[in-house]
Amino acid sequence: MSSDEETPAPAPPPAPAPAPAEPDAASPPEPETSAGDEPGQNAWLLRQDLANHSPRAIRMAGGAHGGILGVNQGTVGSIHVSNYHVGSGTGAQAAGEIPAETLRLLADGFVTEGTPFEALLDKLREDHVLVITGLPSTGRRTAALTLLHRLGASPVHALDRATSPRDLAARIGDPGASPAAAPGVRGHVVCDLITRRDRPLREADVLALRARLGPDGYLVVTAGPGTHLDDVPTHQWTPPAARDVLTERLRRLAGDGAARRLSALPAVAEFLGRSHQLREVVGFAALLVRHHIGQAGAEEVEHYSVNAVERQVQEWFEEDEATLHLREKAFLIALAAFDDGPYTLTAELSDLLYAFLLRTDQPDRPPAVPVFGTRMDKRLQLARARVYEEVEEHSEWGPVTQVVAAFQDERAWSVLLRVVWTEHPSARPALIAWLQVLAADGRPLVRTRAASTVAVLAYTDLPSAMALVIEPWAASENYRHRLVAVSALWFAHGIGVPNIPRIVDDWCRAHGDARRSWVAIRAQGLIGPERPVESIAALRGAARAQDRPDKPPNVLLLAEIAESFGLLLLSDAGDLVLAELLRTGEDDPDTHALAVGGFLGACERTEGEAEYGRPLVLDWFARAAGERSAAAGGIAELWRGALGERTTTEHAQRVLRGWVLNADRDTTAEWALAALLPLLSGAPDESRRLDYLLRTLHADDGTPPAVAARLRSVLPPR
Repeated sequence: MSSDEETPAPAPPPAPAPAPAEPDAASPPEPETSAGDEPGQNAWLLRQDLANHSPRAIRMAGGAHGGILGVNQGTVGSIHVSNYHVGSGTGAQAAGEIPAETLRLLADGFVTEGTPFEALLDKLREDHVLVITGLPSTGRRTAALTLLHRLGASPVHALDRATSPRDLAARIGDPGASPAAAPGVRGHVVCDLITRRDRPLREADVLALRARLGPDGYLVVTAGPGTHLDDVPTHQWTPPAARDVLTERLRRLAGDGAARRLSALPAVAEFLGRSHQLREVVGFAALLVRHHIGQAGAEEVEHYSVNAVERQVQEWFEEDEATLHLREKAFLIALAAFDDGPYTLTAELSDLLYAFLLRTDQPDRPPAVPVFGTRMDKRLQLARARVYEEVEEHSEWGPVTQVVAAFQDERAWSVLLRVVWTEHPSARPALIAWLQVLAADGRPLVRTRAASTVAVLAYTDLPSAMALVIEPWAASENYRHRLVAVSALWFAHGIGVPNIPRIVDDWCRAHGDARRSWVAIRAQGLIGPERPVESIAALRGAARAQDRPDKPPNVLLLAEIAESFGLLLLSDAGDLVLAELLRTGEDDPDTHALAVGGFLGACERTEGEAEYGRPLVLDWFARAAGERSAAAGGIAELWRGALGERTTTEHAQRVLRGWVLNADRDTTAEWALAALLPLLSGAPDESRRLDYLLRTLHADDGTPPAVAARLRSVLPPR
């Protein structure tokens, strides 16, 4: 698609969301009923969204507990740039005569195995004009020149790719392009002919070319996904296997023995395991030969692959509009943010980004987004991406089938985001406005990917990402913006952005900024499993900050502290968190009360969030009891405190009734309760309370569950 295409223009998209207003330092976070907000999402559900919708390179560990595994090495952060050239992806070259020695060298090293070369040669010999289609950087130009060389063409002239299709025949007749006096077979090549929707290469153009060439002239035209053709026969080019090209190159440059030794290097196996273009294979072969003769180090060889990804990304955003339209550049950025996500969602939101980019690129005109554009297969080919059907895509309504799009190289998404953010600062206003809209979206997947995108930007440039994105979100009146700020901090910490714990700890103590404190408190529950003692200390400090004689406590912040305690209890560090909460509760009754509230919230969580799923804390107790772990006694101690405390006993009894009803359907849960209840009935009043709860319990149909009578038998006799 080119910049001067005739396309319909719908109404301009909504203006970028305004920057968040400066919050009142004394005001608490707005209630979840404020305009534009959804009902508050609890911390556990946010954690589930992060697990379900994270980019494929950032995963949570399995199970109910978990932390971040991190980003594959080499994809985020500094890239080691080597002194090699991997070429241009456009296939373009200067017009003029191609030296005979160049043709000979290309033909000698050309690999035809696994390609349609012989069939194309026969077709060119018969028709004199051949149009080869294929992806950029798959060897189309080399194939075209080798075809002409095999036919004995001399000289071979490259024609200007910007020539209008209807003028190509005239160019062949120019003395500067094809001297009439030259005897023998004459060859011509046009690589990636520039066309438009209103100026395609037509059948009439091909017929005129064939007549102008005569019996001794041949022309090969290479076309890509964006070339417009009108009733012109084309022939698909299939490149040879990367392994075959690399082996042949090494054999010719270094000999058979060296080729075998170099092919056995681990870096070669890693390189061939990825979807590299042939130009990158050729460059890698040259680098391996330099390494063989001592002119390149092992580190340069190891980093060639990821450097090739960076070079490709740089080329995409250096291309002019005629080669890669701004709309397709917006799609590349959106694909980076939503890599391994639904294609339709990526395409939808890429058009939104395109509208924001147009405001920067053409500020004097309202943005006009075409209603229809490039076909899915073409734009994915240009992006070196793939699509597949994902049957387990998570949604609010359960698993659904989606057509998912992803870069072929899983490192491309983070490299692309880094390059756009650091090397193209003029794109920042549009990117920030786009992320602002994504952060307020009602779909959890969209908000999660906005957060992971900002985390990669923070890895590259933490001060800018904090000042321009994360801090405004943390101070926003919009509840969803604050949620995404939490997620961005969690992602950033997981991929190794420095200083995130310090930022979160400082914000917990931000007495004059309740919204920022809320963000930090929730973030402590997510990053705390790696540092439970420090996170508990920070949450205790946040709780003490609410105990001030000059103002009432912020109940929303206190409730969030309790939720973060609950989240930490359900993490991999649950045993340590439990012990620390019990220890600190001895001299900090207010924090202990919040910990009990968080514990009861954790007790309500079930496997898969199913209505009758096994309670996660009960399952934890069963494992701890079987292992004779101190955690079993700690869980019982918190239960006794919750049941005995006037402010929490009603909540605790409601949760315990749910556990008993669950045990009526689950024998394993019944055995765990049978082991737990005696630990909760050490005193006579505790035993009477539990006995009464079991005697008066009724199921949904009004009948007493049979399990209640069996569990009464494990209580001490009255």
